[in-house]
Amino acid sequence: MSSSDLLAEYGPRESMEYDVVIVGAGPAGLATAIRLKQLAAEQSKEISVVVLEKGSEPGAHILSGAVMDPIALNELFPNWKELGAPVNQAVTGDDILFLSETGSRSTPQWLIPECFHNEGNYVISLGALTKWLGEQAEALGVEIFPGFTAAEVLYDDKGAVRGVATGNLGIGKDGKPNDSFQLGMELLGKYTVFAEGARGHLGKQLIAKYQLDAGRDAQSWAIGIKELWEIPAEQAKPGYVLHTAGWPIADESFGGGFLYHLEGNKVTLGFVLGLNYENPWMSPFEEMQRWKTHPDVRKHIEGGKRIGYGARAINNGGLQALPKQVFPGGALVGCDAGYLNASRIKGSHAAIKTGMLAAEAAFEAVQAGRAQDELAAYPAAFERSWLHTELQATKNFKLWFKHGKLVGNLMTGIEQWLLPKLGVKVPPWTLHNSKPDHLALRPAAEMPKIEYPKPDGKLSFDRLSSVFISNTNHEENQPAHLTLKDASVPVAVNLAKYAGPESRYCPAGVYEFVKNDDNSDRLQINAQNCVHCKTCDIKDPTQNIVWVTPEGGGGPNYAGM
Repeated sequence: MSSSDLLAEYGPRESMEYDVVIVGAGPAGLATAIRLKQLAAEQSKEISVVVLEKGSEPGAHILSGAVMDPIALNELFPNWKELGAPVNQAVTGDDILFLSETGSRSTPQWLIPECFHNEGNYVISLGALTKWLGEQAEALGVEIFPGFTAAEVLYDDKGAVRGVATGNLGIGKDGKPNDSFQLGMELLGKYTVFAEGARGHLGKQLIAKYQLDAGRDAQSWAIGIKELWEIPAEQAKPGYVLHTAGWPIADESFGGGFLYHLEGNKVTLGFVLGLNYENPWMSPFEEMQRWKTHPDVRKHIEGGKRIGYGARAINNGGLQALPKQVFPGGALVGCDAGYLNASRIKGSHAAIKTGMLAAEAAFEAVQAGRAQDELAAYPAAFERSWLHTELQATKNFKLWFKHGKLVGNLMTGIEQWLLPKLGVKVPPWTLHNSKPDHLALRPAAEMPKIEYPKPDGKLSFDRLSSVFISNTNHEENQPAHLTLKDASVPVAVNLAKYAGPESRYCPAGVYEFVKNDDNSDRLQINAQNCVHCKTCDIKDPTQNIVWVTPEGGGGPNYAGM
């Protein structure tokens, strides 16, 4: 049954009204909520704020490296140390290695570009910090509804956003209500802030509806695949930060590895691959597993135990790809808009800062008695902020790598090392990108097939054992949240022309081509495995796959990530 049919039979939906509705209890959404309540307390005003979170709790779906620049956290909570924020391990050392298959070349410290320096930063679990931010928000009077998906944007008769509706519960695989059916409810606000993370389901719709990306560059993406390891105490180097480039990527694809030592004998490590890669035989998951076997990586984790796994899309198009952040009745913050700084491999400080800026604009508007208009003060404040200055300085980082690794490394050195030494903070030239990542794949017949080694079960693993330790689960009797516009396209186009790339770019084994009884092919979608990374929604060459929200509380339950 369609949403309108369900409403006609079971409606109307119950509704609750707030001053500000926030979608997503990540760093951006929670910073928005916290700043709204702080402003109300400072000015002895009242403001009602609700946050919807599709995960089982704040932090459950959060995945990041993460080395955190505390600049925005310092602004949000100057006393965060006294308040007990789980930000404990300062960076103690940085290395950048260029890997060959068996060896490496280290970058001298004096040659490391400014964007890669991490003095004053911290190695953290962003999931743990997000959970803590949720506790601070609730202590300030913010209502947080975990396990509730924002499934639909609601508009008024003038086309302005007036809130969101949560997903219906108790819909069977056949699309019909079952005995546990419960109609979603409406959360209505004077303003609605969308903080869903990269490739937000509703953010994507809003960008299209209001043409927020008109005149902007095509957004560029990467997939980040991460593991958490517990290692022997004698191997621990708390605060040590390692980044790698080169092997195992054999072509000109954009990517590299990261490895950070946390406190407590834990290491977080992962691999990032730009989703504008051309070879459909490439598997980001397998590249990551192979990367761990390099001598300069394996020495950090050998003898340890893998205790966590996850994956997430990353938007790294930079300032030129940033859509308009506001529209009638709402705003995009954090990675839902695309504020991540790809050159620094950091986005949490940008998420917190943009949440604060949006909150200040929304608070002023609510107190002035306004509603459902554009919060023009938010993008104006962003353009005056240190974040805008930072993103200007690194605006060309990923774009140079479109011209190959040699040009990318050379121009990164010029822009991020040489120019700052000459007193030039912002490159005097601007590169642009007009080609979406899904158009990058070339036919499989034109590209070299990649044979990946079998996992050894000690350093390298398969997808299913990886998904198992991500604690991923979905209510089994529900429609697949990975939908196809045309069910014939995966076999007729993707398999025939690109050798079925969805079976390789998905890091969770969701997509699998299997044989029918008559030996014909079909795509099997194992939606239960989905870790909500959104890679399929981005990389599918025909844009036939559309990620929609499953029932609330489903997906991964990351711990320590």
